[in-house]
Amino acid sequence: MEQQVLAWIGQYGYAAIFVLLVFGIVGLPVPDETLLTFTGYMVFKGRLALPLAFAAALAGSISGITISFTLGRVFGLALVHRYGRYLRITEAHISKAHAWFERVGRWGLTIGYFVPGVRHLTAYAAGMSELEPRHFAVYAYPGGFLWVATFIGLGYFLGERWEAVEKHVDRYLLGGSIAFGVAIAGYLAWRKWGRHSEPGP
Repeated sequence: MEQQVLAWIGQYGYAAIFVLLVFGIVGLPVPDETLLTFTGYMVFKGRLALPLAFAAALAGSISGITISFTLGRVFGLALVHRYGRYLRITEAHISKAHAWFERVGRWGLTIGYFVPGVRHLTAYAAGMSELEPRHFAVYAYPGGFLWVATFIGLGYFLGERWEAVEKHVDRYLLGGSIAFGVAIAGYLAWRKWGRHSEPGP
């Protein structure tokens, strides 16, 4: 699948980047990070223009996560029961994502991009929680921007070494995302309880 995805990008360029990211974030088995890193490499080689490649990737990621959010908001678990097997999504997956979303809060939409297998599930869970679309956009879309910029930048600056490094990047991102999530949770806890414990003047 990975080699086919890279071949499609080489053949169809920006359209393939957009369409594949939409499908990947909705839940189909598309190697999103590999796709983006390879896109950066294609920019490095001069095969793609950076502004257009970035725009196609960002539009695809935002469209995909918005579709997941909308499906969760409109259909909830009914869609998972009927079509979840085609997207490799089960009710247990959604329950775990929902619990994670409730624990981390809306920041889960931002950092969720960097956790493999979580992006579309977090958006679906956010839709089921009836989060307002404008609040969803405020947290999810900047996360998409950072995610796209990180991996396209990685492919561009690594150049010919992109494939060797990309194979190991997921585990570092997972650890970093967990650390970031813990930091965000600690900050929110401090805001909620720490300020009230401070002595007054």
